[in-house]
Amino acid sequence: MSIKGEDLCVESVVTAGNMPSASGRAEVTVDLDALRHNVDVMKQHAGSAQLMAVVKANAYGHGLVTCARAFRQAGVPWLATAHPEEALELRRAGDRGPILTWLWTPQGPFTEAVTAGIDISVSGMWDLEKVLEAARGSGRRARVHLKVDTGLGRNGCPVRDWSALVDAALRAQESEVITVVGLWSHLATADAPEHPFLAQQTVLFHDALDIAECAGLKPEVRHLANSAAALLLPDTRFDLVRLGLALYGLSPAPNRVTGTSLGLRPAMTLRSCLAAVKDVPANHGVRYGLEYQPLTETTLGLVPLGYSDGLPWHAGDTGQVQVAGWRHPVVGRIAMDELVVDLHGDRPRPGAEVIVFGPGDAGEPTVQEWARAAGTIPYEILARVAPGLPRIYVG
Repeated sequence: MSIKGEDLCVESVVTAGNMPSASGRAEVTVDLDALRHNVDVMKQHAGSAQLMAVVKANAYGHGLVTCARAFRQAGVPWLATAHPEEALELRRAGDRGPILTWLWTPQGPFTEAVTAGIDISVSGMWDLEKVLEAARGSGRRARVHLKVDTGLGRNGCPVRDWSALVDAALRAQESEVITVVGLWSHLATADAPEHPFLAQQTVLFHDALDIAECAGLKPEVRHLANSAAALLLPDTRFDLVRLGLALYGLSPAPNRVTGTSLGLRPAMTLRSCLAAVKDVPANHGVRYGLEYQPLTETTLGLVPLGYSDGLPWHAGDTGQVQVAGWRHPVVGRIAMDELVVDLHGDRPRPGAEVIVFGPGDAGEPTVQEWARAAGTIPYEILARVAPGLPRIYVG
C-alpha cells in the first residue's frame, strides 16, 4: 500500500513501487526506517544528553507530521520547529510531547502557542512580555526557553541584557505565569572545532548559565549543541542536543566526517522518469543560451523536473542523474519545470526511471553530490524539494 504522508492518520507500514506515482512525473520517497536508524546512531553520540529532533522546513523537506511521528516512535523526547505554525500543526496532528519553537514576530501567535503547550523561545523583553500577556489571557502557564546570543548574531538575548531578562523571567516564574523550562544558545562554528570562536561561545554560554543559576533559575534542560557539535564537541552536549541534518542521514560536517563513516542512512530519494528521448546531430542546441552543444551525434533525455520543483538552477552542466541504472550528466540550464540529460548513445524508452538523488547505495547521485554541483549545502537541496511533489513513505 502507498499513501501520502500528510494523510497518514494511524501508525502504518507503507511500501512504494519503483516508479513515480500520481501523474507519473515525480515522487519523493522517504525511508522511515532510515530515520529511526539515524536516531539510534545519534543516541550513541549524544552520551547522557536527550535528543531533540529538528523538524523545521517541513522536516527538511521530508514531511513534517510523518517524520515527527517516526522520531517519536524511535524514542526522541523533544521536537523543535522554527515557526510556531509548524508546532501548532503537530499539535493538531495529535502530538502531545514537548515542542520548542523559536522564530517569533510580535504578531505571534503567542496565545495559541501557550494554549497548545508549545515551548516558546524568548530572546528579549518584548517577546517575554508577549508570552506573559498570552499566559495571563489564556489562564495557562507558559513554557519558556530563554536564549542567549553568544555570538551567532541571530535571535537570542545580547549578553549585556541577559541578567535583566533572567530577573524578569524569574519574577514571572515566581508569580506562576511561566515556567522556565530551558536555557540555550546556538554555535556558529560547530563544524570547525579548531575555530577560536568556538571556545569563546562556550565560555559565554557557561557565564550565562552561571548568571541564571545565581539568580535562582533551575531549568529542566540546558542546550547548546547542534548535530555537528553533538558529533564533534562532547563538552557542548549539556542536557539536550538539537539534531537536524544528521537525523535525515547526512553529515553536518562532511569535511570532518562522512555520513557513511558515521553509519547514517539518507532517508530521501527523488525519482522521476523520462518524458522524451530523441537523437540529435552534432552541435545541436540544448536549453536556453545554447551553452551546451554536443560535439557528436547523441541521444538526449527530457526529465520533467526543474527549479520550480526545488532543483537548483546552478546545477545545470554540473549535476548528474541516474537513468535506467546508469549515470548521465545534466546538460544546459535547468529550466523551471524540466531538465535535459545527455544519454551518450544509450536509448532507454520514455518512462524509464530517473533517480535525481538517493542514498547512493545503487550508484545513484547523492544529496551531497548535488550540493557540490550547485555550490551550496545539502540542507538547501533537501529543504527546496517542492512540498507539492508526492511524498511516499516506506518502512
